[in-house]
Amino acid sequence: MEQHRTRSPNHPQRRPQGRRPALPPQYAEARPRGAQLRGARGGRRMPLLRRLPNPRLTGLGGGLFACAAMAVVAGLDWLLFDGSMIAYGLLFVPVAATTALWVRPADLVTAPIAVPIAFAAGVWPIAGGSGGFGGQLMGVVTALALHAGWLYAGTLLAALIVLVRKAVLISRRRRPKRTAAS
Repeated sequence: MEQHRTRSPNHPQRRPQGRRPALPPQYAEARPRGAQLRGARGGRRMPLLRRLPNPRLTGLGGGLFACAAMAVVAGLDWLLFDGSMIAYGLLFVPVAATTALWVRPADLVTAPIAVPIAFAAGVWPIAGGSGGFGGQLMGVVTALALHAGWLYAGTLLAALIVLVRKAVLISRRRRPKRTAAS
C-alpha cells in the first residue's frame, strides 16, 4: 500500500527552539578569538575555550570506557615502557578523573566502583605472571598488592570528584526553592 506524504516538499523544516544556527564559514573567522557565546541555559556567557566535549556516560558506559582506556594504556605501556607499573599507575589517575567527570549525574555512584575494576582489568597484560592461568592470576594479584597506592589514589580522586559534583547538583536544586520562599 502506498504511503502519502503529510507535508508538502516545499514546506521548510522547523529548527528546535533555543538553538541558534551556526555561522556561515565566511563569518566564522570574523569573530575575535576570545569572543563570548551565550550558553544554552539562561543568559550566561561562556568563553569559547570552555566549550570542551562534555559526554555523559551511563554507569555501564563509564565502566566500559574506563576498562577500554586502561586496556589501551596497558598496551601502550607494554610497547613503550616494557610494562612499567609506575607509568601504568600515572596514566590510571587521569583515566579515573575523566571517568568520574563524564558519568551522568544519575549514575555518579558507579564511577568510584568502576575505576578499580578497570585498573584490575587493564593490569592483566602487564602483570608478568608465568605459565598458565594460575600464574597469570598470581601476577595480577601481586601487581594489585604491590601497586595499591595508584589504585587508591585514582579511586580516591574519582570519589572526590563525584562528591563535589553531587554537592553542586544538590545546591543547584535547593537554590530555586530558597528564592521562591523569599
